[in-house]
Amino acid sequence: MTTTTLAALVPLLPFLGALAGLAVGRTSPGFVRPLAILPTLTAAVLAVVVAVRQGGGRAIDAATQLTPTGSVPIDLALHLDGFAVLVAVLVTVVATCVQLYSTAYLRDDARYPSYAALVSLFTSAMLLVVYSGDLMVLLVGWEIMGICSYFLVGHYWETPEARAASLKAFLVTKLGDVPFLIGLFALAADTGSFRITKILAAVGNGGLDHPTVIALLLLAGVAGKSAQFPLHTWLPDAMAGPTPVSALIHAATMVAAGIYFVARLLPVFAASGAALVVLAVMAAVTMIGSGLAALAQDDIKRVLAYSTIGQLGYMSGALAVGDRGAAVFHLISHGAFKAVLFLAAGVVIHAAGTNSLAAMSRMGGLARRIPDAFWTMTVALLALAAVPPFAGFFSKEAVLVAAEHTALGDRSIAPAAAGWTILVAGLLAAVLTAAYAVRLWLLAFRGRGAEVPDHGKQPAAMTSVLWILAVPTIGFGVTVGMIGDWFDGHGLTPSLTTAVLSTGVTLVGGLVTYGAWRHTTALAARTPIGAVVAHPGAEPALVEAEAMTSHTAVYGTIAGAPDPADPGRLLLGPLHRHAATGFHLDALYTVLFVRPVQGAARLVRFLDREVVDTYVNGSGAVTRLLGTAVRRAQTGNVQTYVSALLAGSLVLAIAAVVFANVNAGS
Repeated sequence: MTTTTLAALVPLLPFLGALAGLAVGRTSPGFVRPLAILPTLTAAVLAVVVAVRQGGGRAIDAATQLTPTGSVPIDLALHLDGFAVLVAVLVTVVATCVQLYSTAYLRDDARYPSYAALVSLFTSAMLLVVYSGDLMVLLVGWEIMGICSYFLVGHYWETPEARAASLKAFLVTKLGDVPFLIGLFALAADTGSFRITKILAAVGNGGLDHPTVIALLLLAGVAGKSAQFPLHTWLPDAMAGPTPVSALIHAATMVAAGIYFVARLLPVFAASGAALVVLAVMAAVTMIGSGLAALAQDDIKRVLAYSTIGQLGYMSGALAVGDRGAAVFHLISHGAFKAVLFLAAGVVIHAAGTNSLAAMSRMGGLARRIPDAFWTMTVALLALAAVPPFAGFFSKEAVLVAAEHTALGDRSIAPAAAGWTILVAGLLAAVLTAAYAVRLWLLAFRGRGAEVPDHGKQPAAMTSVLWILAVPTIGFGVTVGMIGDWFDGHGLTPSLTTAVLSTGVTLVGGLVTYGAWRHTTALAARTPIGAVVAHPGAEPALVEAEAMTSHTAVYGTIAGAPDPADPGRLLLGPLHRHAATGFHLDALYTVLFVRPVQGAARLVRFLDREVVDTYVNGSGAVTRLLGTAVRRAQTGNVQTYVSALLAGSLVLAIAAVVFANVNAGS
């Protein structure tokens, strides 16, 4: 088969698996698991073959006209360059691991057939985005992912949290998709095509008339899909869905789509220096804000969610300084270790038999109970904190090196202001990343909360994928010198300056957090046990807030009670309560947008019911009254008719006489 044929099969196979799974899921449940795993696994093998054949060389293009149009044609096109083939490998490998993992994680879930089919469809949609050479076809995959995320995040629809989270994810991403769609049409109007190759050729020839407007419109959609400030608030709430779904969304689909889109169309954004500065500021705020928020979260999945937002900020920062190679390198590296982190967190939750132990302050004894999750999560956290020689170190260094070159004027594609913004923010975010990574590890694995119930050895389907994904987490970074051709052919090796700075600030963040944990632990150990007692049935968040307001409260030996030795509270101080709520952005959006929209809706409802309906109902009432009067007048009694006729004649005669007298008098 040709390379283009194999590439066409990569998104097609999961799609067919999704259709087959939906068709036979209820009638033949024994086929559900093979239909979930085998198509995605085959697609992963084909994606690797396509990547090897493409080899980081010249891009491979193939297209056929999808439908004739009166102006701008829409083509069913493939565009296979180094970025596309590598990202496709990431997507299919992570999706295969998630499907395999889910067979055990959701083994007793009655809705597993629909879940598995939606995961396959989700995977297919992302692969369509990755391989597509036409923006309209890309948009199809883009929107299908939005629908899939709505259903998957709301998988546990019995809970109000899942219902609210799925609706919020859908609405916030759609809020960004509206200007995104306008930007796509404006881009096609300026360049005369939806084909990516033709668009880039037109941009290279100066054919873009409105670069800033188009770039900012497109960035709105990217901010929504990739959870960047100010449209990032949906992602932490999306943790209400199943943990394997979180791993898929955070590591390989959905949030990666926005970053990949900007990387694919980087010359369009680079045509506007203002747009790059806006992207740099957006990335900087995202990195620092998410790092502070992650340091204040107690739910392990919310910590990882804010971590994803921050790492996506690094990728956006690399794009803001014009280095798409560094951005995609970090996207792939992050996909590997973030999948490990979420799937390991799922093992923690599965081992406890409940979602309630997602709160790190209530964890204890995890290292002994689930050693596979302990070791793989430790490796992944080291990669997240960018500790050498793990993959995260090399990919994050590539971002900082690109920012350094731009700040010093070595690259002219982006303004120096963008370079300095990303460099400073990236180093500050490195401190915060190390801090919340160490805090997560200490609270989860060395915490003083309740012992995780021993449910025996975890299923091999769950633990095996952790070790599979741990391999690229450990070794992917050192291979960058061998696969540089896939990343625009330029080196992504660390520089001495940024390596020393980033490693130094990482060590500072980690050591300070460890010292704060030792301090709070020692302080808690000197406190009389039972200084504060949890009230039965009290809301856990309220109990924890009450307990943590004073260092004199010790819950460490009370089963299920929070561990007060939280270094995040000591490090953040009075900022902690604001960071824990995401700096009240949801409350701000409620005041600025939600309540005005609800008020306008109530006004429209009032006008519709009390004004419009009043006129409509009044017209009907008058008609009914006239009809009733006429109907009652038709009695069928001849004497009544004659009497009415005589009475009417008499009235007319009297009126005529009166009228004549009036006229005579005048």
